[in-house]
Amino acid sequence: MADPSSYRPKPGQIPDSPGVYRFRDEHRRVIYVGKAKSLRQRLANYFQDLASLHPRTRTMVTTAASVEWTVVSTEVEALQLEYSWIKEYDPRFNVKYRDDKSYPYLAVTMNEEFPRVQVMRGHKKKGVRYFGPYGHAWAIRDTVDLLLRVFPVRTCSAGVFKNAARTGRPCLLGYIGKCSAPCVGRIDPEDHRELAEEFCDFMAGRTGTYLRRLENRMTEAAEEMEYERAARLRDDIGALKKAMEKNAVVLADATDADLVAVAEDELEAAVQIFHVRGGRVRGQRGWVTDKVEEITTAALVEHALQQLYGEETGDAVPKEVLVPALPDPLEPVQEWLTGRRGSNVSLRIPKRGDKKALMETVARNAQQALALHKTKRASDLTTRSRALEEIADALDLDSAPLRIECYDISHLQGDDVVASMVVFEDGLQRKNEYRRFQIKGFAGQDDVRSMHEVITRRFRRYLAEKERTGEWVEDGDTEAPLTGGEAPTNAALVGVGIHSDGAPVNGFKEEDGRPKKFAYPPQLVVVDGGRPQVAAAKRALDELGIDDIAVCGLAKRLEEVWLPEDEDPVVLPRTSEGLYLLQRVRDEAHRFAITYQRTKRAKRFRAGPLDDVPGLGETRKQALIKHFGSVKKLRSATIEQIQEVPGIGRKTAETIAAALAQAAPAAPAVNTATGEIMDDREDEAPETTADASGEPVPAGAPDDRRGQER
Repeated sequence: MADPSSYRPKPGQIPDSPGVYRFRDEHRRVIYVGKAKSLRQRLANYFQDLASLHPRTRTMVTTAASVEWTVVSTEVEALQLEYSWIKEYDPRFNVKYRDDKSYPYLAVTMNEEFPRVQVMRGHKKKGVRYFGPYGHAWAIRDTVDLLLRVFPVRTCSAGVFKNAARTGRPCLLGYIGKCSAPCVGRIDPEDHRELAEEFCDFMAGRTGTYLRRLENRMTEAAEEMEYERAARLRDDIGALKKAMEKNAVVLADATDADLVAVAEDELEAAVQIFHVRGGRVRGQRGWVTDKVEEITTAALVEHALQQLYGEETGDAVPKEVLVPALPDPLEPVQEWLTGRRGSNVSLRIPKRGDKKALMETVARNAQQALALHKTKRASDLTTRSRALEEIADALDLDSAPLRIECYDISHLQGDDVVASMVVFEDGLQRKNEYRRFQIKGFAGQDDVRSMHEVITRRFRRYLAEKERTGEWVEDGDTEAPLTGGEAPTNAALVGVGIHSDGAPVNGFKEEDGRPKKFAYPPQLVVVDGGRPQVAAAKRALDELGIDDIAVCGLAKRLEEVWLPEDEDPVVLPRTSEGLYLLQRVRDEAHRFAITYQRTKRAKRFRAGPLDDVPGLGETRKQALIKHFGSVKKLRSATIEQIQEVPGIGRKTAETIAAALAQAAPAAPAVNTATGEIMDDREDEAPETTADASGEPVPAGAPDDRRGQER
């Protein structure tokens, strides 16, 4: 590990001008390439106190052994040179997008005497017109098969073409009318090239004029009573429309644009691009990258644009590029794109209308791509084994933590405080062992105290299970396990005396003899938080006399791992599979907790007087409201009238009437402008409304509740 001060340039050596810099390691390999508007100001940031640097930047500067730079005249030149050097040196600390597949294009070889339509991958060739990229090659072949009826352009290879010319017999497509058979002279080169150009025009989105021309010709043929020709034209029009339906219009103004969206977490990022030509989505592609350097969303967008257009020119760079965040500074990137295209390119964030709606669709695709990538990565056995070994080494555990439990606290401004427990075994989720807790030991917002309560309750259950099964008994332990708060599962009803299915309480399930879920201890407890939460969890275990379970916390801001006894966090490498697994566990606990908290909040907002009626389920409550129309009318109904509802007997009707009579009626609505009491408004006024996320909130509640949710 090198000391950055050993290779720091002397004051005044670094020029105050635009340029590109390279960090090299002790073997002279380039490990990082960057650009700057001012080389002096940018490079000075790398030679600060190591403690103040981001962990990824700190790793890079301590790996490097020298730094060098090249001065350029403009920021645009710096952008171009940075892209070239990243391609040339492939530096390990730069963001590098991994294309998740080799995307196929529909290509028309206009550089040949008889242009050919085919599927192409890889680098683009001069003189070939490309359309796409497409997600699958079969999508191209389906489209081409429909269009060949109208545009019978050559699709055969050079060998097949020469063989047909030698024998004087065309291939099968020539016999069935899907090729104009230039190989045997049925069409001359000029007419065939014109046919290929019409095919390209149609694929480029100029469809309206050609369809109208065919419709006019069909009408003329019908008027001249050439019904067979009219029928062929009718079928041609149908084939073209069917091909057009495969690319539905998404932007009504026939826009040519590329939409770029980014989905990211602390370790990885996924980029999705939709190519829109003539208002239709002509292709889609995506990349995934490890975030091996400290980088913002705007910088990710800039790198994606370099990857996307670094080798493109002309119409391959559209007039408009829509992004989720603008590069900083914007002008050099926009000028660079304009130079690649040869005319002005607009780079902006969509704010409203169809373009914003389409950008949201692209963003959802990016999220799905990132989730799919994570799923594939997590499913690999070798990767999971390496992750568990890395965690064991980093936390100094005796063995790999085959069972990991993670806990998170969630609330909304101190209300509906809940906690989650998620379980991973061998690096995979065990959703049937997830548990949910309500915090009932105190009221208000205190994440540390909540964490202490949850850990205490969970492991008191564990000790109780051990005692009941006779595996372990602690002398003098007379305190009963806490109950209440967890999801109504068999394991959560241990302290109540019976299972939810009526089975007797003991340490094992009668049907198969396996221990209950709380009887399994984890090798590692992970809490979502830093030192305070970790200390609370450790204190809870110590109070219960448990000393064989490791505890750590994962702080979200810098993804640092905190241990109870250490003053400083453990910083795992950003490419570590162990850190990736801990992050997945923590994020799953957060998702599970916040989902439960929202469910409780929604249920509380929907609560009504019928909820207090014992034995009245959701189905019969809905039947009552549907029959009477409102709670007010139900309250004024007689027992005989309530019995008219299907499924409601005499005893249940009496219970409902008694419960509604005891419940205080809702206050009448008042017109604040006139002071008028609108007593009939109870039937109309909703008890709840919905916030921007679709979650119910009380009528009149502010819209910013979700932003204060944890």
